[in-house]
Amino acid sequence: MTTVHSQTLSNSINQALKGSTDLAALLGGVRIYDRAPEAPDFPFITLGQSTVRDWSTGSEDGVEQSLTVHAWSPFGGRKHMQDIVKAVRAALNDRPLPAGHHLVALHHEFSEARLDPDGYSFHGIIRYRATSQPTRAVAA
Repeated sequence: MTTVHSQTLSNSINQALKGSTDLAALLGGVRIYDRAPEAPDFPFITLGQSTVRDWSTGSEDGVEQSLTVHAWSPFGGRKHMQDIVKAVRAALNDRPLPAGHHLVALHHEFSEARLDPDGYSFHGIIRYRATSQPTRAVAA
């Protein structure tokens, strides 16, 4: 059950990011990957670490998941990265899950825009915590 919740949430987040026209404009296209390509076109986003925990009660199934989105850009400095972070947050604000799941909460935990060790590029880190449950079928 946990794997299904985790994959459903990851797919939903991926779809939301790819569907954001504001984010695509800042990235110069839909440049959102599970992992960075060997020779990427900058700027781009990757879906990072995901931690999944059981959030079930005695009567309800549930999952708590921590998700990290990473962004990289050598263009426009800190301001450009902050704009990318803002567009990611806007794309994920109140994002529902697909059928079969109920998103109890999707909380932004933190965002950071830092100078990358190369001394030139900026790296954005955006972390969310989500809790979800399977949707119950209602008896007719």
